[in-house]
Amino acid sequence: MLSPSFHNDAAPPVNDPGHVVIVGAGIVGISAAFFLSRRGVQVTVLEAAAPAAGASGASDGAVSVASKRPGLMMQLGLAGIATYRALASGGVLAGEFRERPTFIVASNAAEAEVLAEHAAALAGAGVTVRLLARAEITGLLPMVSEEVVAVARVEGEGHAIGYRVVERLARAGRFTLRRSAPVDGFVRDKTGRVTAVSTGQGGLIAADAVLVAAGNGSERLLGLSGALIPRKGQLLLTERAAGRLGAPAGPLMSSRYLLSKGAAKGGPADAARSFGLVIDPLATGQFLIGGTREDGVTNTHNDLAAVRHILREAVTLMPDLARLRLLRAFSGIRTATVDRLPIVGAVPGAENLFVATGFEGDGICLGPFMGELVHRLICGEPAAVDINALSPARFTPRAA
Repeated sequence: MLSPSFHNDAAPPVNDPGHVVIVGAGIVGISAAFFLSRRGVQVTVLEAAAPAAGASGASDGAVSVASKRPGLMMQLGLAGIATYRALASGGVLAGEFRERPTFIVASNAAEAEVLAEHAAALAGAGVTVRLLARAEITGLLPMVSEEVVAVARVEGEGHAIGYRVVERLARAGRFTLRRSAPVDGFVRDKTGRVTAVSTGQGGLIAADAVLVAAGNGSERLLGLSGALIPRKGQLLLTERAAGRLGAPAGPLMSSRYLLSKGAAKGGPADAARSFGLVIDPLATGQFLIGGTREDGVTNTHNDLAAVRHILREAVTLMPDLARLRLLRAFSGIRTATVDRLPIVGAVPGAENLFVATGFEGDGICLGPFMGELVHRLICGEPAAVDINALSPARFTPRAA
């Protein structure tokens, strides 16, 4: 597991840029701004709407590796959790990061086989995971259906509400945040180096370095044609249980979620719309239930067919949920990539232009760690992990 090491307020090295402009005030952009400003770098964040107005504000808050495949994304996920722990213990995110386990459940023999294979893969990657005996399932999860035949308990997981993390880091950082300030392009010199950012209001902002962390909007700014995929997710929120229902110690994740996300073999990750069930007990006493993965969909509407499907699956897994009212249905648009890996690093042909996008459902988990990692790249330091596989050079950018 990676151990994050954060800069303090000591004098910055001479190779730090004087002024960095960050495009996008989601969790990755604000995290990068926080780390850069704490280092002493002047930072201006330009946001087309408002902080956390995109996927960061419409997410499930999972800080989790339970659904990740072993490999680079697993490694990054573990580093993401470690970063949250460090920021929480240091006081910056105190009270915003809640540690808990995740319970992956199987309701039939086929799902149990998928679960056993996935649990073995997690354990092989160094994650603490244990298959529960029947008596443990009854004792720890009395609220689940009798149809549940297997459960894996994944330790070391957590939860953080995206928009609250963004708000906390924005308050703790020392940088300028401009809302309703869309960016329409960059000014470059003859070498391709970016010298200024052009805003939608017609102004130019001089910059020594630029980070594009604008979700799906990054494609237009960088000319990464066909690299990014908008992926809609629908979520549901219940009323407070108020002690009427027993709540698990952490989220219940159906093995079908692994298939919908493509974390297990045979998963329909490329289907236009797939479902994966997670029932998440929130600190408020409510349950957050999700959700869908809908490729290429950019509207934020909820549809009755999806809501019915999610509720039916949820009540089948946890029957007492039928006693609660549904208070809210909402959706967000994640930013996925065609090869299912984020795009992070320096943009070819512009040594001072960087990008961090395409995190899809892992944005909350990876956000603060990626902000810390990218801030190092901007300041000329090596990343704490080999991210060559995430380089934007794997796509051919048009002239932005």
